[in-house]
Amino acid sequence: MQPLLLTHYTLTTSLGPGIASHLRALTQQRSGLAPCGFETVRLDTWTGQVPDADLPELEPGLSDFECRNNRLALLAARQDGFEAAVAEACARYGAHRIGLFVGTSTSGILQTELAYRNRGATNGALPESFSYPGTHNNFSLAGYMRKHLALSGPAFTVSTACSSSAKVFASAARMIAAGVCDAAVVGGVDSLCLTTLYGFGALELLSRDPCRPFDAQRNGISIGEGAGFVLLERPTGTPASDAILLAGAGESSDAYHMSTPHPEGAGARAAMGGALSSAGLTATDIDYINVHGTATRSNDAAEDKAVYDLFGAHTPCSSTKGATGHLLGASGVVEGLICALALREGFMPGSTNTRQLDPAMRVRYLLENLRQAPARAMSNSFGFGGSNCSLIFARADACAF
Repeated sequence: MQPLLLTHYTLTTSLGPGIASHLRALTQQRSGLAPCGFETVRLDTWTGQVPDADLPELEPGLSDFECRNNRLALLAARQDGFEAAVAEACARYGAHRIGLFVGTSTSGILQTELAYRNRGATNGALPESFSYPGTHNNFSLAGYMRKHLALSGPAFTVSTACSSSAKVFASAARMIAAGVCDAAVVGGVDSLCLTTLYGFGALELLSRDPCRPFDAQRNGISIGEGAGFVLLERPTGTPASDAILLAGAGESSDAYHMSTPHPEGAGARAAMGGALSSAGLTATDIDYINVHGTATRSNDAAEDKAVYDLFGAHTPCSSTKGATGHLLGASGVVEGLICALALREGFMPGSTNTRQLDPAMRVRYLLENLRQAPARAMSNSFGFGGSNCSLIFARADACAF
């Protein structure tokens, strides 16, 4: 694939709003996880929650989109000059030539949960103020961001569980290559809700402690919420040496099991191999891997096997979910942007909360930050049902122009 420039980007999680907050937290290996105090949830687990007070109200005229998910999207979009960068791109290309491709797993389902709690006492009807298309529907996020950013190009939402906001990078690359649009806003948002928390609780996948990816005593995930957005464009001329590019993308769907990965990591390996092929690279060209690393027994074991089979025990890798929690549909874009920050700032993040590496793991897993500048990084996002996506990001000075 033709490399695409990450012209502008931003992310928001429990570590704080914007790039600077994340750089501080990652360099200090600080976690944003805390005991769950979300809504009416009564579960013995930890979450990565963005403070309610930080979530802005939506602008007048867009009340049909009012929900936690879209408020989190707005908070993220207001950081790091992202809105201004998109407006400038609109002036250059025209709003109709900028695509919008976003990922989410549960969209604004919390709004439906709240509406159900307040249904009519006599007829059970949902409140008249409830808007399913603007909140719960998966297109809600794309619909809201399209209006907020004043875009009129092609737009859609991808919902493939935890690979959602990684797959939109591949979608955007195809749309730009096909000439459907000249640039694209890609990203993802997932917010806390009762469905996910109680659902993962019912699957017995929630940890009672802050999650510990690849740890010998790992016992489950910590759910977080977050958002990230990227403006993708074809590079013109020679970009600055520290500019970051999307160099490759690989997707697979092994459909092995609804909630358990292939034990041999077949789908994960196919996605990583596809990304390398897409970028015209070999395994030895990758300097760092942000693994999916959910901190469940089966997921980490399967991913370790897949990564080891392709990369051996040399390539440094880590999961950053101990810092942010598992962001589900937003994990792809946020962890991809953590790779971008690692490339730009010259470090590889260690695994927050992991205490003792599982001796069965064979990859080179980082417990502490490594002050070594990577030139190319891979980000893995593997979802329920075997929907997998691997992305490769690279510094401009590691790409040929």
